[in-house]
Amino acid sequence: MSVRTRDQLGGRAAIAGIGATEFSKDSGRSELKLAVEAVHAALDDAGLTPADVDGMVTFTMDTSPEITVAQAAGIGELSFFSRIHYGGGAACATVQQAALAVATGVAEVVVCYRAFNERSGRRFGSGVQQREPSAEGAALGWSLPWGLLTPASWVAMAAQRYLHTYNLTPEAFGHVAVTDRRHAANNPAAYFHGKPITLADHAASRWIVEPLRLLDCCQETDGGQALVVTTIERARSLRHAPAVITAAAQGAGRRQEGMTSFYRDDLTGLPEMDVVARQLWRTSGLRPSDIDVGILYDHFTPFVLMQLEEFGFCQPGEAADFVAADALPLNTHGGQLGEAYLHGMNGIAEAVRQLRGTSVNQVAGASRALVTAGTGVPTSGLILGADG
Repeated sequence: MSVRTRDQLGGRAAIAGIGATEFSKDSGRSELKLAVEAVHAALDDAGLTPADVDGMVTFTMDTSPEITVAQAAGIGELSFFSRIHYGGGAACATVQQAALAVATGVAEVVVCYRAFNERSGRRFGSGVQQREPSAEGAALGWSLPWGLLTPASWVAMAAQRYLHTYNLTPEAFGHVAVTDRRHAANNPAAYFHGKPITLADHAASRWIVEPLRLLDCCQETDGGQALVVTTIERARSLRHAPAVITAAAQGAGRRQEGMTSFYRDDLTGLPEMDVVARQLWRTSGLRPSDIDVGILYDHFTPFVLMQLEEFGFCQPGEAADFVAADALPLNTHGGQLGEAYLHGMNGIAEAVRQLRGTSVNQVAGASRALVTAGTGVPTSGLILGADG
């Protein structure tokens, strides 16, 4: 897709299967085992077998390569395999890659997956421990010596500017946390099942990096999630009604860096998500009022507010009130704050459940869902729709 023109991908592929492991803080098994369990669960959900798969897509950060997962899962020959970079920004782009493959006949059944022991093993929240020299890493060299060592500290810079610009207090971020945890409380798969919070709980949680409190930061999770993408025609013959890929997009903004784009003219928005938004609206022909449910990447609460503004659901500085008013059903699985942190892949699965009518927090008549991937980095997004 060009940033200037409408593409031809919409409606040519669908998500036909979803599957996940349990979400925990100590899985007790390898990341490869988690990946295989999730892949098998997604194939079973679709009514397919490993022999049906001829393509696989994952993240560059995944420790379980496509061919290794294929071998361990009993999958045979592959005609397509791909990895997407930029951490959580890759989530929706894995589905875009799979859709491109099946729409062009390069593959017929593609599995997208992500699996990690992100709590019991490597913890992203611990920040930069060591890094091989690279052009990408050089950007961090302008921030690390001044104490900006973790994702929370990088996001805090933009969050502080956002509050200052719009004359808000950190309570603005609390509305996102409360909304996510309310939905997680009803979700048996969520780590925080049965544990809603209030704005007072948010305000009482300890500072991580001002203006971010503990309850503004997502979990660290062990688990795996997989999705099955195939042609719309084949999806219609399978076990569940298809979740049609109405539009898919990637986006990187001007002066883009990975989480440290501090030299832009403005820190109160997410230009990379604006690129994604423009492409999704242009290709789908839809607008914010057409969306029934939003699954927005929520590794940190401030970036949920900025996403709502970039997509045009409300004006800049108004997103906290928008969330407080429940103007859009948001992160109905509990998000990464409440359900699990699976680099956004569990959010795509929730969008599929909403379109199937099987979510634990079902939105009546939901037929269009917006899903976004990681923010602060080059990112991606999807609009999924019910078939017909």
